[in-house]
Amino acid sequence: MVSSAGPGSVLAAFAHPDDAELWAGATLALHSRCAAVTIVVPYRDELRDAEARKGAAVLGAELRQVPRLDHATMQQVLLEAEPDVVITHPLNDVHPEHRAVAAAVLAAVPEPRIATGRPNRFYTCDTYNSLTLDGPVRADVIVDATATFDRKMAALREHTSQPIEQHFSPMADTLGRLWGARIGTRYAEAFTAVPILGCLPGATHL
Repeated sequence: MVSSAGPGSVLAAFAHPDDAELWAGATLALHSRCAAVTIVVPYRDELRDAEARKGAAVLGAELRQVPRLDHATMQQVLLEAEPDVVITHPLNDVHPEHRAVAAAVLAAVPEPRIATGRPNRFYTCDTYNSLTLDGPVRADVIVDATATFDRKMAALREHTSQPIEQHFSPMADTLGRLWGARIGTRYAEAFTAVPILGCLPGATHL
């Protein structure tokens, strides 16, 4: 949920052009109503980069593309952006490229935190059928995504080169309903808090 104590800025770092929409799109759209939201993904190709720009625009987010989303690049992005909140893939995601990006983000966070005091909070998102290499996703925060779930799905549909209607859209709907049922809403998205220098967030919002 978004409250007056919610973040002033959110940075979401993902491995693929459609990951932001698929795993956190409704939450990013919700936060874009009152916060600056930036999506960081590596360049892919002309078609997929164009889809990423369109999807980010639907969510109300700024898209920042980088040649590689590695430790050094992510550290520089964090030092420049100084986001309140960082979101990325599960550290134990089943997809190896997701794991690599998550590891790069995790390694990059400490120095910007020491230098700038930010990010204040660090979360990982959902994954395929909410299953990681170590079992089900553990949700520390479940965000009511009902109000912006249509925008999530519209942004996802901008990725026309991908199997959206055949695969990703049905999975997104199923996961959204499942997490929503856990908090008594129609749709929701799940996030897991990651400690930053031994500290966990005390807030109940992102």
